[in-house]
Amino acid sequence: MSKLMTCLWFDGQAEEAANFYVDTFKACGREASLGETLRIGEAGPSQPTPDGKILTIDFTLDGQDFLGLNGGSDFQFTPAISLLVRCRDQAEVDAFWDGLQAGGGKPMECGWLTDRFGVAWQITPTILLEMSRDADMERAGRVMRAMMTMTKLDVAGLKAAYDAPS
Repeated sequence: MSKLMTCLWFDGQAEEAANFYVDTFKACGREASLGETLRIGEAGPSQPTPDGKILTIDFTLDGQDFLGLNGGSDFQFTPAISLLVRCRDQAEVDAFWDGLQAGGGKPMECGWLTDRFGVAWQITPTILLEMSRDADMERAGRVMRAMMTMTKLDVAGLKAAYDAPS
């Protein structure tokens, strides 16, 4: 068990979201699992009952632990916090891009999207991270400029920018 766990605050959708994320990651060939739930009864969280509503649900995506909390409508997600998925190739980028937008997600610029629950994700090919950190600042700059014109990241387009003659 990790010493650090990310808590995601939902308005009654924690179980649905946890199932969606686990199913999406598994469909993309990644490890994912559901964990324990805490259900509450009419008396609230101090009186958990097996048939009560879910207050929290644990889930793990790629070894990262999360806690889904049904905390109510007081808080909403913003892109100020996002979850970055490192993808090995275009096929993984495509799978996560499509999977996480299923059911009402929205694309954003530069490989970002929000899923139907409002959580922001960065779907990032690892080669982008490598090329953008190249010691050759001209090559790295071309890659970053290319990335800034994209919605879903295109590995071939990024490589073309990287390999373009000076």
